[in-house]
Amino acid sequence: MNNTGENYRIPVEIPNLQFYHHQQPFPLESGAVLPELTVAYHTFGKLNAEKTNVIWVCHALTANSDVSDWWSGLSGPGKVYDPEKYFIICANILGSCYGSTCPRSINPATGKAFGVDFPVFTIRDIVQAHELLRRHLSIEEIQLCIGGSCGGHQVLEFAYLLPERIKNIALLVTSARETPWAIAIHEAQRMAIQADPTWKDDDDKGGVAGLMAARGMGLVSYRTFDAYKSGQIDIDEKIDDFRAASYIRYQGLKLERRFYAQCYWYLTKALDTHHIGRGRGGAEAALGNLKMPALVLSIDTDILIPPVEQFFLAEHLPNSKHIQLPSDFGHDGFLIETERIGKIIMDWWK
Repeated sequence: MNNTGENYRIPVEIPNLQFYHHQQPFPLESGAVLPELTVAYHTFGKLNAEKTNVIWVCHALTANSDVSDWWSGLSGPGKVYDPEKYFIICANILGSCYGSTCPRSINPATGKAFGVDFPVFTIRDIVQAHELLRRHLSIEEIQLCIGGSCGGHQVLEFAYLLPERIKNIALLVTSARETPWAIAIHEAQRMAIQADPTWKDDDDKGGVAGLMAARGMGLVSYRTFDAYKSGQIDIDEKIDDFRAASYIRYQGLKLERRFYAQCYWYLTKALDTHHIGRGRGGAEAALGNLKMPALVLSIDTDILIPPVEQFFLAEHLPNSKHIQLPSDFGHDGFLIETERIGKIIMDWWK
């Protein structure tokens, strides 16, 4: 076990990381069972005497639990995640390599990393891990549960699991279920990883070329035609090494330095499983059970999870408010347009 508290090497330094070790079997929706579970997490601020000031943040695909880092525009005094007023929690999701149990964790049965033998898990499994952490921290009430993209998937499942304990939800660029469009993108990304002959290796660097290619595919759907045209256009008349191509390669390299291919493969599989209505009479019926106030935010240029998906949420959540944000940044706007998003959230929630 390394000095960060998990039994694998976390690829980047993450200050102030905390760990909850659940030293009992953790059953998954598939029927598989993890022999034990670790959940890495961050907290900011203090829990008040009434235990009513909790904000639970659910992070997106390759983020970590340090919300003050990757969502800094919403974090800090006077902002949505104000540690002087709220007790803010963010848990690293199951399958991620930022401290929680993942494919690079050591399987106690073999003494080696699970690797590609890690069991497939779902968004609901991720939320069940959050629920273990909530109980461990003795959190009785969550004043606001918020997340964007994959984080929004988790918020929906968490709210369904705890409809009396979660008082408000904010759903940013998310959907009631994963769409065929998104699943197709994920499968193409996984095919890129699987085409790398090293991806099954028992090595943190296994599959790095495939991971970089998969990230490049993702970046096409995260942004927009106009964003690439304005930010990556070439001003000279070159015939190679175009700015857009360089940008995609650079983004792939950045992810390779901070993430593991096996974890990325499994997380995209988890995304595919998102369906709030599975086994619950359909999405409309499941959403109808979420009576708490809900903010639904869409971005007009989002091509990955487009506004039609948020229109559906707003239509079927009984107590929702839908706001569409104009942005040049597409899906990534939820991470970039933080000043405008922060004002929207505070005007709605406060």
